[in-house]
Amino acid sequence: MTILLTGVAGFIGYHVAQRLLARGERVVGVDNLNPFYSPALKEARLKRLMEHANFTFHQLNIADRTGLEAAIGGIRFDSVIHLAAQAGVRYSLENPFAYVEANLVGHMVILEFCRQQKDLRHLVYASSSSVYGGNRKLPFAESDRVDHPVSLYAATKKSDELLSQTYAHLYRIPQTGLRFFTVYGPWGRPDMALWLFTEAILAGRPIRVFNHGDMQRDFTYVDDIVSGVLAALNAPPAAADGEAPHRIYNLGNNQPEELLRLIELLEETLGRKAERKLEPMQPGDVKSTYADLSAIERDLGYRPTTPIEEGVPRFVEWYRDYHGQ
Repeated sequence: MTILLTGVAGFIGYHVAQRLLARGERVVGVDNLNPFYSPALKEARLKRLMEHANFTFHQLNIADRTGLEAAIGGIRFDSVIHLAAQAGVRYSLENPFAYVEANLVGHMVILEFCRQQKDLRHLVYASSSSVYGGNRKLPFAESDRVDHPVSLYAATKKSDELLSQTYAHLYRIPQTGLRFFTVYGPWGRPDMALWLFTEAILAGRPIRVFNHGDMQRDFTYVDDIVSGVLAALNAPPAAADGEAPHRIYNLGNNQPEELLRLIELLEETLGRKAERKLEPMQPGDVKSTYADLSAIERDLGYRPTTPIEEGVPRFVEWYRDYHGQ
């Protein structure tokens, strides 16, 4: 297959590309390499992908409809995996228009691009557990209401789901949206807790612990996320009884962990104690996330296999190696 993969230089995109290439697919990757975090890290990921003969890369902004069409409009794609987005809940408070451009306009451009593709088999796109917003019911299930977002990031991701539902209904484009839950692992993002904690502890600086540590996250190892993305890719939804060929799944670990447990495990792995700076909850954040995986397990056979006791040491090993420590 020839697969378009947006956000290919990102954390999850890089790992998905590696798995696709390993199984012999042709991958056309696009990414704008924006400076939200170090472009050097993105370029390091790309350098490894460039070693594969079946990989080609185009640096472009997915919100640039004309540029996208000029670069790849002549290629026939079997499937599209759309992971490009402006990530981060807190940054949406500082730069809201970056989210409107990347997450709303960008998603719309990809939908229109898919509509022009003849015989497109499947569009798989990234949503987020953030869409559950202030939901107090645990675990989060796909049937829960998601009309009470607490961040602009969450609002854009829910909007993407609505746009996809519309295009699936109007144009019968098979689509699967995946709500990712707190992904971590090697080649991760520097703005995420595990990286920030590791960096600070090794430097002897205090770590910022929000909500005074009273938080739980469904930490999901990146290899498990990739397995879920590929399981979805391999099984496009069919229209049945007049319904649109569109489905949404949680993609998590089904195991919420206490934030303080993560810190303790990191201390054990690094062999150092963290100086903890306890702070209140940040605007747009939520206390707990917990993925109900019954739907994706039933339909696609997805089941995560990596507990944080294994995943955190793997991240630390990669982090030390990447930074020459």
